[in-house]
Parts: sequence; structure tokens; C-alpha cells
Amino acid sequence: MTETTVAEVMAELAALEDPKMREVNEKHGDDHGVNLGRLRALAKRLKTQQELARRLWATGDTAARLLALLICRPKAFGRDELDAMLREARTPKVHDWLVNYVVKKGSHAEELRLAWSADPDPVVASAGWALTAERVVKKPEGLDLAALLDVIEAELKDAPDRLQWAMNTCLAQIGITHAEHRARAVDIGERLEVLKDYPTPPNCTSPFAPTWIAEVVRRQR
Repeated sequence: MTETTVAEVMAELAALEDPKMREVNEKHGDDHGVNLGRLRALAKRLKTQQELARRLWATGDTAARLLALLICRPKAFGRDELDAMLREARTPKVHDWLVNYVVKKGSHAEELRLAWSADPDPVVASAGWALTAERVVKKPEGLDLAALLDVIEAELKDAPDRLQWAMNTCLAQIGITHAEHRARAVDIGERLEVLKDYPTPPNCTSPFAPTWIAEVVRRQR
């Protein structure tokens, strides 16, 4: 892919920019104003283009990086490349899409899960905990769930926002998917009261772990 193609894509992204949407997104820490439905439509038209994805990522532009994550080949990235990308991905949406759309689908997820979970940077650590929550649900074999609950119990209350959210998700998923740990997960949530008062729209499940666990388990019965 030539640099001209990158310029053409950047021009198209600029044309999709909506100042009102940027204002809304910036309240959540995301510095772009592109409607995500239109972004996905553009990605569908471009199809998978790994080299273009790398070049778009290199621009540092948030909308371009989101597009890059939609048109890349997740398994084409090396472990160190993904680690560097995560540390560069400082806006929440880029961070979330990188973890969910690329890292989880690649071959380095477990290695990165272990490395990131212990990282001193709470934003990096939140990615490790997001991967741990995924494994709790899909591939719990080999995980020490009691030890995970020990860490959550000790660190959840005072964790920075993004890390706290990811750890809380892990707590809820342990309670939902592993009945033998449910009572302890609920007890930890009730004592720590993390996200207890989080504003939850009607018909949505509260992120407060005891409520979340009870609601999902009820639906599964």
C-alpha cells in the first residue's frame, strides 16, 4: 500500500468527522468524532489489509487506529508489537478494541495476559485483567480462581478506574461461571461496594458485582 492510500483514507475519515460526536466522545476520553457505524462500513469496504492497518496505526490518529484494528489480521502481529501498541493506545476505545478484536484473536494472548496483569501501569494491567476475565469464562483450566479472588479482594477497592473496572468484571465472571466460588465473589462485592452506585440505564444490568452475578445466574436458570 502506498502513502497515497493512507492519505485517501485519512481524507475520508476527516469527511466523516462530526463535531457533536467528538464532543460526546471526549467526555469518555476518546478524541475522535467519527460515527462507529460509518467507520465499520468503511472497514468493510476496505476489507483486510494488514500493511495499510500498520500505516494507519502509525499515524497516531484515534479514528485511523480504530479503523486499523478493524482491517488488520490479528495473527500477523508479534508479541512485542502488540505490547508496544497497547502502551501507545491511551484512549479507552482504542485500548478496548485492541484487546478484544486483536489480542484475544491472536496467538500471544496468554503470554501477554500474564505480563500485563503484573504491569505497574494500571492501564496496561487492566488489559491483563480483561484477558483474565475472558479466560475465566472460556478456558478456566489451570487458573487459580481462589488466588485471583485473593488479589481482587485486596486490590479492587483502591484500583484506578480502568483497572478497577477490569478487575470487577473478573470478579463478576468468577461468580457467574463458577458456582463453587459464587458465595465468596458475592461477599467480596458486597463488602467492597465497588460500582454499587454506578448509574445504570433501564433494562441494563448493573456492573455492581453482586447484582450482576444474581441477574445473569437468574437468567441462566
